[in-house]
Amino acid sequence: MESSSIIHKTASDLRLAPNLGDYEAERRVFSWAAVSRELADQPQGALNIAWQAVDRHAASSLRGKAAFRILARGTPTHFVTYGQLSALTNRFCNVLRDLGVGKGERLFILAGRIPELYIAILGSLKNGTAVSPLFSAFGPDPIATRVNLGEGAVLVTTDMLFERKIAKWRDRMPSLKHVLLVAEDGGTTAVPGTLDLSSLMASASDACEITPTTAEDMALLHFTSGTTGTPKGAVHVHGAVLTHWSTGRYALDLHVDDIYWCTADPGWVTGTSYGVIAPLLHGVTSIVDREEFDAERWYAILQDEGVSIWYTAPTAIRMLMKAGADIAKKYAFPRLRFAASVGEPLNPEAVWWGKQVLGLPFHDNWWQTETGGIMIANTPAFDIKPGSMGRPLPGVEAAIVSRQADGSVQVIEAPNKEGELALKRGWPSMFRGYLNSEERYRKSFSGEWYLTGDLARRDADGYYWFVGRADDVIKSAGHLIGPFEVESALMEHPAVAEAAVIGKPDPIAGEVVKAFVSLNNGFEQSEALRMALLGHARTRLGAAVAPKEIAFLTQLPRTRSGKIMRRLLKARELGLPEGDTSTLEAGP
Repeated sequence: MESSSIIHKTASDLRLAPNLGDYEAERRVFSWAAVSRELADQPQGALNIAWQAVDRHAASSLRGKAAFRILARGTPTHFVTYGQLSALTNRFCNVLRDLGVGKGERLFILAGRIPELYIAILGSLKNGTAVSPLFSAFGPDPIATRVNLGEGAVLVTTDMLFERKIAKWRDRMPSLKHVLLVAEDGGTTAVPGTLDLSSLMASASDACEITPTTAEDMALLHFTSGTTGTPKGAVHVHGAVLTHWSTGRYALDLHVDDIYWCTADPGWVTGTSYGVIAPLLHGVTSIVDREEFDAERWYAILQDEGVSIWYTAPTAIRMLMKAGADIAKKYAFPRLRFAASVGEPLNPEAVWWGKQVLGLPFHDNWWQTETGGIMIANTPAFDIKPGSMGRPLPGVEAAIVSRQADGSVQVIEAPNKEGELALKRGWPSMFRGYLNSEERYRKSFSGEWYLTGDLARRDADGYYWFVGRADDVIKSAGHLIGPFEVESALMEHPAVAEAAVIGKPDPIAGEVVKAFVSLNNGFEQSEALRMALLGHARTRLGAAVAPKEIAFLTQLPRTRSGKIMRRLLKARELGLPEGDTSTLEAGP
């Protein structure tokens, strides 16, 4: 047992009895059927995420309770009650029906954290329309790629984002039937080829019978990047609501009186599963801050809004640490009883920093876009081993495995042995496929095991520890970035012959994107060209995805079969052993 780095829970830490008090006992008696009974029976025997998250509360004593408190500088707090949310999402559902958009079609959302974002997500689910939220900082290329892969029929966005990122590229998204615009100034819009959402909402009825959906009907489409090829669209179903409910209960310890703040943008899976769905399922009030990160503002929100549960990212924690503890000392957080982190492994220093500055440590947890919900976590009742992901939640069976030559896997029983983290099939939010890529989906499994692609180890106490990724996907500020997507954008520039992208360690973002390029004949490396390429990438991809550094190479290292060796580039960049170079093509 790694006792030198354990934060033990004390009575003062458990100001409210945690939902998961006896870990072993709860795992023994847990069943997904029992979770299903915790949710309300729906009309016609259906199962719909939005009905469970909104309408069952709107028909209860929670009707007048705030579902969201939406904050923005210079404006009063905007409250949306469960009753209001039910009516507004009904209106949006009817807007879609009036436009002829039906069950099974796909709706994409490109917007900041505005009320219409949450209304559109939930209203679409009521209509049986699958939803794919997009990160608003994406550039035109990532947006068009995802809309086309998902064959999006509807796009909801703002007038400003449409003008900057969609208008000139609209003809590159032929599946789009309708673009619904929200005016940034709160008024109406009159942009040719689009529809004004506020006008449509005003004329729609707030009475709506939800489209019957089953547990296996598609609900959410989340894109995750691979190391090669296009982004993968992970398909999730309405039955995922069982995982959203149980993980909200066990991993985040949500109680009905909590004031909850998830800082993740709904354009990413965390922001959808735990910024929208899970808190609503538990009838809590969620804080939504429309502003960008600001250390002083964040501490003020924690204090002034009385936040009791806080779910954030390691990047944000590191930014708070960099800002200094003196800012935090100006504020008090008497209601804050649980702080959790997700997105990438949380370094032990950050866990201890939380204990010293906030009065309680950060509890790390692990999951993926493909899992749809938290799988492994440090729950409130756990002693924390800083740097560990925690232990599998009830209903989740995890293991460390090694892949065999015949495609099977062997479970590694001995503790502290490195291998690939695998999960046994059966949890409700397991993705049901990669959109239009059955073969890729099939290769994600070996028998009853889903192979995560993450390397890890399990200690003697059953805690899991992240070792590294088995592929080249870059994690930057909680965002997954596929090298191929960045490389493709760089190679669109006439000067670039080849491009390769790696993740370079960064004390704040975890990793930043660094690109290596070789130039076409007639072009010479220069600082002006470097800046031009950086600008080109930012325009096409958005600042969150574009490289922060570019280096020029005469020739990129590649195998004899022609595959660029990103691994070798990363090893040379970081001064690490280069490993096996026997397949390296001759050259510099």
